[in-house]
Amino acid sequence: MPRTALSVLLCLAFAATLQAEGTQRTLFDGKTLQGWEGKAGMFRVEDGAIVAGTLKARIPNNEFLCTKQQFENFELRLKAKLIGQGNNAGIQFRSQRIPNHHEVKGYQCDMGAAGKLNNIWGSLYDESRRGKFLATGDTDKVNSVFRKDDWNEFRIRCQGPRIQIWLNGLKTVDYVEADDDVTRTGIIGLQIHGGAPAEAWYKDIVIEELKGQ
Repeated sequence: MPRTALSVLLCLAFAATLQAEGTQRTLFDGKTLQGWEGKAGMFRVEDGAIVAGTLKARIPNNEFLCTKQQFENFELRLKAKLIGQGNNAGIQFRSQRIPNHHEVKGYQCDMGAAGKLNNIWGSLYDESRRGKFLATGDTDKVNSVFRKDDWNEFRIRCQGPRIQIWLNGLKTVDYVEADDDVTRTGIIGLQIHGGAPAEAWYKDIVIEELKGQ
């Protein structure tokens, strides 16, 4: 095959792959909250990051900064850290706002500590729906990669019924949803949990939409 024809075929194949899998794009420009919605005063931009919550007072209840756009099959990458007395936050996905309420319902990639689980970073929780952990990582392995009071890297992949989560390169969750009635489409949300003063910081938020299964 002539080199020119081969080059054309390779370019077409590459273009088809991009069309099938989508291309990465940022969900946060590092300067504004354009494309997001949430309670005024609870979220701000500082040093190129979204900051949720406050270190100056108790947080009355859970609050979420949510994308205006909904997503179904995707790979989401971002960095997050949690500081302060409060020890709980998380990243919602395939979720929905509860009408006339501060809560959302749906899957959450958890951050913090809870009950007997002394480190729930990278665990999969079902927020305001089934109200339980659907999958958790190995505590010893999570502790070995977790960076306290520092940036931690998340990778969240949703494709069809399968949900996978990585924390700093460690796979913490590989879950397949068995309930076909659970929606696979929804917003992405950044949480600060109600309670003691705390700040959850999020940055470098990039998404790649994927072909469904």
